[in-house]
Amino acid sequence: MQRLPLAALPRPLPLCRSAATRALEAQALARLPPHTLMQRAGLAVYRLGRALVPHARSVWVACGGGNNGGDGLVAALAWHRHLTPLGGTVQVGWLGDATRLPPDARAAYAAAQAAGVAFVDTPPARVDLAVDALLGLGLQRPMGGALADASHWLQNTTAPVLCVDLPSGLDPDTGRWLSPAPCRPTGARHTLALLTLKPGLFTGHGRTACGELWFDDLDVTRPDAPDTPPDAWLHPAPAQHPWQADHASHKGSRGNLLVIGGQDAAVNGQGMTGAAVLAARAGLHAGAGRVYVGLLGRPGQAPAWAADPLQPELMFRPAEALAKLAAEPDMVSVCGCGGGVAVANWLPSWLARSPCVVLDADGLNAVAADPALQALLSARATQGHTTVLTPHPLEAARLLGCDTATVQADRLAAAQALAERTGTTVVLKGSGSVVAAPGQVPRLNPTGNGLLATAGTGDVLAGWVGARLCRGVGADRAAVQAAVADAVHAHGLRADQWPDPHTPMTASDLIGLPRS
Repeated sequence: MQRLPLAALPRPLPLCRSAATRALEAQALARLPPHTLMQRAGLAVYRLGRALVPHARSVWVACGGGNNGGDGLVAALAWHRHLTPLGGTVQVGWLGDATRLPPDARAAYAAAQAAGVAFVDTPPARVDLAVDALLGLGLQRPMGGALADASHWLQNTTAPVLCVDLPSGLDPDTGRWLSPAPCRPTGARHTLALLTLKPGLFTGHGRTACGELWFDDLDVTRPDAPDTPPDAWLHPAPAQHPWQADHASHKGSRGNLLVIGGQDAAVNGQGMTGAAVLAARAGLHAGAGRVYVGLLGRPGQAPAWAADPLQPELMFRPAEALAKLAAEPDMVSVCGCGGGVAVANWLPSWLARSPCVVLDADGLNAVAADPALQALLSARATQGHTTVLTPHPLEAARLLGCDTATVQADRLAAAQALAERTGTTVVLKGSGSVVAAPGQVPRLNPTGNGLLATAGTGDVLAGWVGARLCRGVGADRAAVQAAVADAVHAHGLRADQWPDPHTPMTASDLIGLPRS
């Protein structure tokens, strides 16, 4: 058993949807003696509960009528044997049908009954620990009835709650929250994932619902043969780039970044210069050797900024002057940050000529609205060019021709569909950002939090992605996907490391610039 250090995973971890998990479970059950797997699971739950609340004297275990409930019954029996000599109590809230239990759960139910474990209809007024063993993988539709009532209690109790495999109400494959109870728990929350890690734990509502994550593979090894790839990878902490050790390097060897966007207010009264400046500052701080900024104004109009007083290293040029530079083989272009309506006029040139493009914000919206731009985007892959899209769910929905709810209903599938359709690497932003690429297994990002829900942090991410690509990864899809996932990880980690829980973080804070 291990606590998952999400910000510092040493290696990628495989994530398995329900179908793959059930297949692995069936293989293990066929190899092991009867009831072995459930005994391992239930005792793992008991041991973690003991470690979390070592002085517990009152434990309530909410059990459903499947194997997840069977795991809870094994844990309840272990608690019963531990607490009875100490004068403590364990009570089981039973919501199953004993006549319809699977074989292992039926044996666990019989053992708990024979030992005298108390089965109750309602939770006690006070408990030291609650165990959620209601549903696990069994959730297929929104909850109702007694299950919904138990979920309400578990989400609203101030007692610590240990969830068996998954919080009841969480879709294991997608991270959708299917309980009528609030997703965010009131008390301390721990989740012990069993056998496999599921994608839903890390995206959508998963991070909010799960609290602190633990994992026990129950001594069952998932086969990582080429013909059985995981459904996704949880992306690890990236290796630090040894800039200091590159004694013979120079600014040219650190790559060139070009940011095109930041529509001037003179275009249509909507000024968005700050978005492009944030992306450029972020790219500079993320290691790009030279950063050029092309702000979008009226034709022939001088740029709104000639220099950045906070970051004089940035080189501002009229957008027209950067069009030729964008085609240079060592140039990475970030297009769209604050681009407004003006960016659509520039995209045909950038998409046709630039070897490496990160497309964000208004650049994405312009492509979604123009079939000609969509054709140029799709053609880039056949020309050996690299393209990264960084949509939030609404922008992804526009590109896919659906609504945001459809994207959020299965974020992994939506990101992969967009990557395959456009031939690009896609960062679907949000809780548990997904990095997808054609023909590759998606990567889920484990870092980040709600501090990123503020204006400009997406522009910072686009700049960081661009700077990471400046290091040179070629057009190999797997290498590009890994490099982009590294940037997404670093972006989220900066929010996780924000030192003041009482002070909101701005996009400039995310870059590391001092507050004025």
